[in-house]
Amino acid sequence: MRIRRTGILLAVLAAIVGVVVLPASGASADPYCGITWGSGAKSASPTTASELVDVRAGRHDCYDRLVFDVNGAVDGYWVSYVATVYEDGSGRPVPLRGGARLSVTVQAPSYDENGQLTYNPANRAELVNVTGYQTFRQVAWAGSFEGATTVGLGVRARLPFRVLTLPGRVVVDVAHFW
Repeated sequence: MRIRRTGILLAVLAAIVGVVVLPASGASADPYCGITWGSGAKSASPTTASELVDVRAGRHDCYDRLVFDVNGAVDGYWVSYVATVYEDGSGRPVPLRGGARLSVTVQAPSYDENGQLTYNPANRAELVNVTGYQTFRQVAWAGSFEGATTVGLGVRARLPFRVLTLPGRVVVDVAHFW
């Protein structure tokens, strides 16, 4: 009788250890579209700067893209999720639709060396029409001050993003999912 209880006890313990030790299948899922960008702040110190001439957006299979076109080389930027995007100079909050907000600063002023505007948005609250985009909710002007331009990007949720510098542009891609 005692041997039988010991055998049952050992069988129960083995079952418990097997459940605890064995890894769950599928516990480490592949990243969405192979994206491994993360959602932490990203920046690059400027070595060159040109004037901003346009802001535009595009949709891709795995992410939405915001593009800052400049009239030359540019490589400085600071992009981060923030609680509130503020206007340069005045410090007023920039209202943005969406569950999360990205503050995007590009080291490219919207004016030339003579103070003439090189980019003058028709509607500061809606720089780009992003209706129907999977991730983007709103792109709004936050100002151009001391050689840098800031834009508020309202997105659906805090999602991974990357920043690229390409000839004549700075690109911000925000993934559709994690």
